[in-house]
Amino acid sequence: MERKWWTLIAVSVATFMLLLDITVVNVALPSIRRDLGASFTDLQWVFDAYALTLAALVLTAGSLADRLGRRRTFAAGLVIFSVASLLCALAPNPTFLNLSRALQGVGGAVMFAVSLALVAQEFPAGRERGTAMGLYGATIGVAVAVGPLVGGALTDWLGWESIFYLNLPIGAAALLVTFLKLRESRDPNATRIDWAGVVTFSLSLFLLVLALVRGNAEGWGSALIVSLFVGAALLMAAFVVIELRVAEPMLPLTLFRRGAFTGVQLAAFAVSGSLFALFLYLTLYLQNYLGLSPFAAGVRYLPITALSFLVAPVAGALLSRVQARLLLGIGLAAVGAGLLLMGGIQAGDTWSTLLSGFVVAGAGVGLINPVIADVAVSVVPKERSGMAAGINDTFRQVGIAVGIAVWGAVFVGRGTERVRELAAGTPAAEGGRPRQLVEAASSGALDEAVAAFPEPVRGAVVDAARAGFLSGLNTVLWMGAVLSFAGAVLALWLVRESEIERDRPEPDPAPAGAGG
Repeated sequence: MERKWWTLIAVSVATFMLLLDITVVNVALPSIRRDLGASFTDLQWVFDAYALTLAALVLTAGSLADRLGRRRTFAAGLVIFSVASLLCALAPNPTFLNLSRALQGVGGAVMFAVSLALVAQEFPAGRERGTAMGLYGATIGVAVAVGPLVGGALTDWLGWESIFYLNLPIGAAALLVTFLKLRESRDPNATRIDWAGVVTFSLSLFLLVLALVRGNAEGWGSALIVSLFVGAALLMAAFVVIELRVAEPMLPLTLFRRGAFTGVQLAAFAVSGSLFALFLYLTLYLQNYLGLSPFAAGVRYLPITALSFLVAPVAGALLSRVQARLLLGIGLAAVGAGLLLMGGIQAGDTWSTLLSGFVVAGAGVGLINPVIADVAVSVVPKERSGMAAGINDTFRQVGIAVGIAVWGAVFVGRGTERVRELAAGTPAAEGGRPRQLVEAASSGALDEAVAAFPEPVRGAVVDAARAGFLSGLNTVLWMGAVLSFAGAVLALWLVRESEIERDRPEPDPAPAGAGG
């Protein structure tokens, strides 16, 4: 078999492991909460600790790969991710687990940063790369499809720790293929690493997410939260200044002058910040509100994951025939429509109320993933593909990290208001109790929380807490739809086919502008 196919296999296996870990963790969260005594905030950090380190380091990892060698860096990422997975499985408490998840993010950053660049160096632009990206997108679809089922089965039968042990044999297989079959490559013009950019960008993101996660508990006008927001803004401003001044910036801001480059980053942010970030809250609904087991919840995700899997290869085949902006716009609009269909959940509804939304959103995701993967590395010179892939993965992970934090703040805030309205005149409406009840309903600890109230009001308190949960969930689903629709509009406006490298004769300037 040719080297390029071995490269695609190694990258796909590693990507499969990364995404499987994310989707598997989704359905295991309630079990993790029970075993480790985790709070609602702890559950948010299970995702955000991973996404934050990945987002903060993926650009640096891409730069390192361009300098030290992409195969060598990819192998190092596999080792770090596998070791971190073992630590996650051995975690005795939520803090240890979240620190281990942060280390997983380091390994994930390295693999994400290099994966698309490895594929791009072996497959020439055009139909052949489109086919490879279609298969890569199908891998994403498989991971998303089987993740909830595998996670549910493992959690039910062997415990949540087994979802992390699963990464060890997968990582070992990918590492073996990497050393035996992949070609080494690097950017001969690469120079030093922008450490000042790394530090300011990482700290800014961390302070922003911390403020969003802690805002409801501390008070949005409190000195702590205001200071965190101000600090995040100042550090991001410093990051922009640094990137404009250094010779080799980690994020070359001049690239954003190209509409297609900007458009594909915003598309990645939109789909990650909407649907992917909302998976956490949908899982809490399926398991902690409806009372489904991890495996049963995984089965309910099949419609959205199966459609994603089936549509991804079709999208890859369409890349050489249909303008990328149309595929991105249609896909993001489908995700937004799916989220709207999921919203409006009522107290007596079953999981089937989500079904139509799952189908439409799943088709949208399948359409988007291969297009983003292809355009992300096709709008820059080949020698900068590592950096381009890293920038795109940064926008994906920032979307997930910020999305989870923002939706969590809105979810708890809206739910708290609803509980306070419905429980007026009872002890449940006093002080911070409405917020505590919403968080208890979200994390599966409502029975324990309600036990602290007098017997005569417990039924009303339970009803108020569950109504608050649904109010918060419906609000974030609708807001996620708005974000996805905005991404669709921006992709249609910014992404121009003339700026994307294709394996075909250069078109006449006039028709290219007209077809833009």
